[in-house]
Amino acid sequence: MVERSAFPLGASVGLADLESDPHPTLARLRAGEPVSWLPVLDGWLVTRYDLCLEVMRDPDTYTVDDPRFSTARVIGPSMLSLDGPAHARHREPFVAPFRAGAVRERFASATQHEADRLIDELSPGGGAELRRAFAGPLAAAIVTRALGLGHGEVASVLAWYDAIVAAVTDITAGRPLPPAGAEAFAGLRARLNRVIASPSRSSLLAAAARGGSLDPDEVVSNAAVLLFGGIETTEGMIANAVLHLLEHPAALARVRADPGLVNAALEESLRLEPAAAVVDRYATRGIELAGAGIATGDLVRVSIAAANRDPAVFADPDRLDLDRDRSGARRHVAFAQGPHVCVGVHLARLEARMALARLFARLPRLRLDPTQRSRVRGLVFRKPSELRVLWS
Repeated sequence: MVERSAFPLGASVGLADLESDPHPTLARLRAGEPVSWLPVLDGWLVTRYDLCLEVMRDPDTYTVDDPRFSTARVIGPSMLSLDGPAHARHREPFVAPFRAGAVRERFASATQHEADRLIDELSPGGGAELRRAFAGPLAAAIVTRALGLGHGEVASVLAWYDAIVAAVTDITAGRPLPPAGAEAFAGLRARLNRVIASPSRSSLLAAAARGGSLDPDEVVSNAAVLLFGGIETTEGMIANAVLHLLEHPAALARVRADPGLVNAALEESLRLEPAAAVVDRYATRGIELAGAGIATGDLVRVSIAAANRDPAVFADPDRLDLDRDRSGARRHVAFAQGPHVCVGVHLARLEARMALARLFARLPRLRLDPTQRSRVRGLVFRKPSELRVLWS
């Protein structure tokens, strides 16, 4: 096995290399050190597609169930931070409601209505910052509906979400749990407990509690996971896809001429810039992976962003290609793989497809604001901090 000191490429990587435009750095690592020790992460980074799949599909060796998992320290144990039978018990009540057919039946009309309502508010202005004026509010409104809350509570949900995300960030950086984070989760828990106690047969959370496998606190923790994923990654998906199309006028012209290409555009955007760029695992035993000597307890970070541009899997991987071979179009791993594949994948895709379709159908000559450049950034969650656009 190779010692940690034998990874010169990994040793040269700084946080700035991974936060701004990580793809050239990830390409060098994937070619030369596909499993590399990065001192800046105090952990291993896996960048080759097949090795990323191996890690994500083997929870017995690479687990999420570790005290360092920051989200669990804020919201408690959930499907996000457990493995094995405990993970299956936490996840199972949420599988059926988020299957493709159930999602279409419950959310398709509501998503189109909310997208059109937001566009109605924006359209007279001739320009906007779309991430926080469209993508974020749309995602928040739909996840609020999914949790059994009313549309008038979207602002409260966003406030709880922002505080919980800030708390997770603080813990990840080695700081203590901030009071605002604890207060936000307490507020969310109190509100969701009322939903759980509701006699409504249509309430997803009440149904999960009635099933008997989860107690109310466990239902709330998993609802917080749905809240986080339903806003953070869905907002990023929408913003990234809009940006990709606006940066590629030829592709956008094809999508405008043939709305059926929205799906292809979305999948290519997910491949090129997944909203969640990495997922973390912890080694349960000493193991060798591609010659790297991983020790028990080591952080093993899977680079979704690197796997999605592996030239061994995707031809011309840095190019947005609406005609990418359909049999391989969804080989990307933007929603992870293995037992922790995103439970809300069908809802996220539905929201993003609807957002793209309605925006480009209803806002003529939608284009980037040339005076304010939009860039995708982020170490873990990647999206533009602002997406300034104009239309006429």
